Amino acid sequence: MSAWQESRTEWKADRDAFVVDQKAVRKTGKLPEHLGPPPSGFALLPWLLMGMGAFSNLFQGKTPNPWIGGIGLLVFNSLYIHVVFRAFTKEAREARSTRGALIALGIVTCLLGGLYGGSWLLFFPLLGLAAGAIVRGRWLGRTGIGLSALAGVVAGLRDGWGAVNVAYGTFLSTMVTAAILSLSDAVRELRAAREELARQAVEKERLRFSRDLHDLLGHTLSVIVVKSEAARRLAPRDMDAALVQVSDIESVGRQALTEIREAVTGYREGSLAADLERAGSALRAAGIEPVVRQSGPPLAAQTEVLLGWVVREAVTNAVRHSGAGRCEITVDGSAEHVRLRVTDDGRGVPPPAAPESAVPGIGGTGLKGLTERLAAAGGSLEAGPGARNGFTVAAELPVDPGERMSVPELSTGRVPSR
Repeated sequence: MSAWQESRTEWKADRDAFVVDQKAVRKTGKLPEHLGPPPSGFALLPWLLMGMGAFSNLFQGKTPNPWIGGIGLLVFNSLYIHVVFRAFTKEAREARSTRGALIALGIVTCLLGGLYGGSWLLFFPLLGLAAGAIVRGRWLGRTGIGLSALAGVVAGLRDGWGAVNVAYGTFLSTMVTAAILSLSDAVRELRAAREELARQAVEKERLRFSRDLHDLLGHTLSVIVVKSEAARRLAPRDMDAALVQVSDIESVGRQALTEIREAVTGYREGSLAADLERAGSALRAAGIEPVVRQSGPPLAAQTEVLLGWVVREAVTNAVRHSGAGRCEITVDGSAEHVRLRVTDDGRGVPPPAAPESAVPGIGGTGLKGLTERLAAAGGSLEAGPGARNGFTVAAELPVDPGERMSVPELSTGRVPSR
């Protein structure tokens, strides 16, 4: 009774949700998200009306040994209800007690059908319904054929050729019930899988967008702060130089607004040359001499975007934390790989955060996010103390053969300090 009440409560809740969705469908015309109440034991209860003939014979006194028939009818109905209500939960369906109840139901059916015959043989299709609700997978066919043969033998001993209909009805009820319930389970599992994939896609996009904003705003705001400090220092003695820094702040702010808009729309394409130029400007404003060297063939747009993120993060960290006087940025491309290396001569990572050696993906949120980005593209990122002093960030990415461009290498150059 407790299991029946619990199933009835769940069924009513699902039915109410389905009714709400149907009202929404009539208003909007969109397909409902709710599939309606899932199948439960209530869906198989009406089939017990097939036993009304046996009950009628028992009630009218046409059945010999009515007490045996009445007890048998009560036991059959009880076992049937118990089995079908446990058929819609996987754990309960596969429990030994459920299989034992199904076997007991089969024994009672054989006894009643063999003892009385006639309308009592209709209990075999009901047995098939219960078996189809419980048995799934590779044992279904064997079970259906076995029950049909058993029903045919028992019915044949009582009603002769009428056993064909009983055997066919038993086989059909077993297979159709199992097919419908299996299809219903598959549809609901696919719906749940689709919802889970949608949820994961939203989380992935949220993570991507948060990393983009971190990399965009972290670098840009650092440049603005550094140039603002430079303007404040220069204003008392060189107003023209201070105005140059203020102009740079305005330019960086406008560029940041453009990049944020493009990042929001998902169509941002970076330029490594522009990132290198802005990195040099930020380093000079912080009093760090920038040295930029670039060689190799032109790079694919996606590769430039990834390397641009690395340049932004490495230069931002150098400006904020290094205390360096010189920062070298080297881009070296080949037919198979492109390597980026950003090295400064500052104080490195302050203890106790300094690792003993370069470890891929060390650092804060920025370097961890870059490690994930490059790994997804088949590349790698290493960050750690330099060979002599300072801090080094090294990134490597493979070059897609379909994206290589056979043009002469760029000449090695150096961006002088102002």
